[in-house]
Formats: sequence, structure tokens, C-alpha cells
Amino acid sequence: MTAGDDGGLAGHRAGLHAEMERGGAWPADSPWLRQAFAALPRDGFAPDRLWRWDGRAYVPLDRAVDPGGWAGELYSGAHSAAVTQLTGGLPSSSLSAPSVVADMLDSLRVEPGHRVWDLGTGQGWTAALSAWRAGPRLVVGTEVDEHLAAFARTRLAAAGLDAEVTAGDGTDGGVPGGGQVDRLHATYAVETVPWSWVEAVRPGGRIVYPWGRLGYVALTVAADGAAAHGWVHGLAQFMGDRTGPAQPSTGPAAHAQVRGGAEPEVHGALDRDPAGLEDWHLRFALRVAVPDAVLFTARGEDGPATLVHDGDRSWAEIRPRTDGGPQLLQGGPRRLGDEVLAAWTQWEVLGRPDLYDYGITVTPDSQWAWQGDPDTGPRWPIGGRHPAAR
Repeated sequence: MTAGDDGGLAGHRAGLHAEMERGGAWPADSPWLRQAFAALPRDGFAPDRLWRWDGRAYVPLDRAVDPGGWAGELYSGAHSAAVTQLTGGLPSSSLSAPSVVADMLDSLRVEPGHRVWDLGTGQGWTAALSAWRAGPRLVVGTEVDEHLAAFARTRLAAAGLDAEVTAGDGTDGGVPGGGQVDRLHATYAVETVPWSWVEAVRPGGRIVYPWGRLGYVALTVAADGAAAHGWVHGLAQFMGDRTGPAQPSTGPAAHAQVRGGAEPEVHGALDRDPAGLEDWHLRFALRVAVPDAVLFTARGEDGPATLVHDGDRSWAEIRPRTDGGPQLLQGGPRRLGDEVLAAWTQWEVLGRPDLYDYGITVTPDSQWAWQGDPDTGPRWPIGGRHPAAR
């Protein structure tokens, strides 16, 4: 590829910065991120092959063959991730959406001199941005895929950054090299926070991580190191921990697989407008209260239908009716639709809180989500472990 045949990268970079500006995606409290993004553009950490969904399957975009298409996919929008690796035909690594990267690093509150542990380093971009802020020899990354770890090391070195990347599983292990860090940044989703992560962070330090299927959280480790708690900071979806339990798949195909062509065992009229399920604050409240319920909205001739399944054998569908109001269909050993409606009602009773009004507490033997107040607000168990229920 010649110097002039780079797919218009300079224009794409400028376009991303302008879009972030227009959309208010640059965090006001972390002005350093603008400079770091400019100094370390994401194309410096992208492989020469990306993957684009064409409506049926992921197809390759090779930089040498189609530099414009490659660059367009990489910079397709401030809120768009770029798939960088497939495993079994499904995405297994990506460069996260720029707006999400900026927001999570803002939540992490990295300062010069901080020691940072970057978990799920992937291609190395988030580790690079943290190293730009923290300083040399202060960022260590852990990546379970040895090939990705080697790639990240190469790209970090090319950027002139002195940051370490080790190959291994960071979910259950300690900080490479030992000791504690000031900040822990995970880029893969976990439903429950490993206690080893809390132990790895100094009292008063922060842990920012994607919570399961939906959302990301910023925890602060207590002064005595005996707990960590903090608020939900944003709404995004991340790839899960490769070494942990598989997360239920989303989309109509996954729902159809759970339903398996079975006829509804229960059906009836719905007592509320299903359009309310388009509210992402409600969606997050349902994610908290019924954590294994996967919701997906399918568009049809009669209007949107909400499909729900638990990744096992239970399913529900909220569908419009041509002869009247909406109806609820259910099947399987659980009445999953009833659980969703009960959680919806609870959200209404609580005053329709937004997603930023929720938080999480982690202790050595229990974890729970809460709403409003970590001590007195309503609680929901995480991972089947729960203190005295309220």
C-alpha cells in the first residue's frame, strides 16, 4: 500500500473527532482523552483484516484489497465497534466503539503515575490510551489469546509506549508482576466480579468493567479493602469472558432455537402498551431483576414484537394482535413473560428510575445490585448469591 492509498484515514480520524464533538461524547472531566485519541488513533491498533456483517454472515475486509472499505468499517461511527476476530463464525474480539472507550476511561479516572491493569487487552488500544495518561512502565495488560497479546505488544512498541502485555487468564489470577494497582479496566463482560480483582486494587482504587450482557459499572474499593461498590455508568454490550459460562445469544435465531417450534402453553391479553419496552431504562431494570432473560425486538407487518428467552427452554413473546390489543405468549418450564411483567411493574412502582440510578456492591461472599441507595435501596442478587433480601 502506498502512502496515498490509506483509505483516507486522515479524513476518517477527523470525522470521528467531529462526530464525538457533535454528540457530546468527549467527557468533560477528562480532556486528556481528546489528545490521546489524536496521538493514538484506533487504526494504529487494528489488524489488516476486519469483519463486516452483510445480513447473513461476517465477510472479510482486507486493508490491502480494499483500503477504503477497511477504513470505513473501522471508522463507521462513534458508537460502532469493529470486529477484528472470528471464532466459529462469531465475533471473539473487537475494537470497542470509540464513545464507549472514552466513557469507560473517563469513569476509570486514570491519573499520571497510576498503575493500571488492563484486562482483555485485545489489540492494545485501551492499554495504549491508559499508558499515554499514566506514564511509562505503569500499565500492564492481560490477554487470554496469545496471538492477540503478541499483536498488542507489537503495536504498543510501534507507538513508542512502554507497557507490558502478558498472555493468560486474568479472571482468576493476580496482577502480573504482583502487587496492587490503582485502576483495573476490564474490556470483557463478567456477570460476577472475581474477588481477586478487588484484592488486586488498592483501597480507594477503581474497577471499571462491563456487567454481563448489558451495561458497565465503576466500583470503588473500600478503605478497608473488604468490599467494593459503585454506580452503573453506561449502556453497552461487550463480548463475554472466554473462560466463563457462555452468555445466552440474542436475536431471533436464538429465540427460535429455545422455542423449538413449540406452541404456546399460556397466552392472554397484555394489560399495558408493549411500546414501553423500547425504553432502555426499563430494559436495564429488567436486566437487573430478571438477569437471564434475553429480550429482542423484532419488526413485523403488525408492528414490533418483543421476544424473550432464558437460553434454555423457557420463552415468551409479546406480540401485537390484528383484532385488538397486544397478547403475551409463553412456553417452557418457567413463566418468563410473567417474570418480565412483574419486574416492569416493580420499575413503575419505584418511579421509573433511569439506569444510572442503579449500582452494584461486591463482598468476598456475595454480590448484589441495588437501586437508589447502596444501604437502604431495593436489592437483587447477582450470580445466585445474596445477602438478606429486601
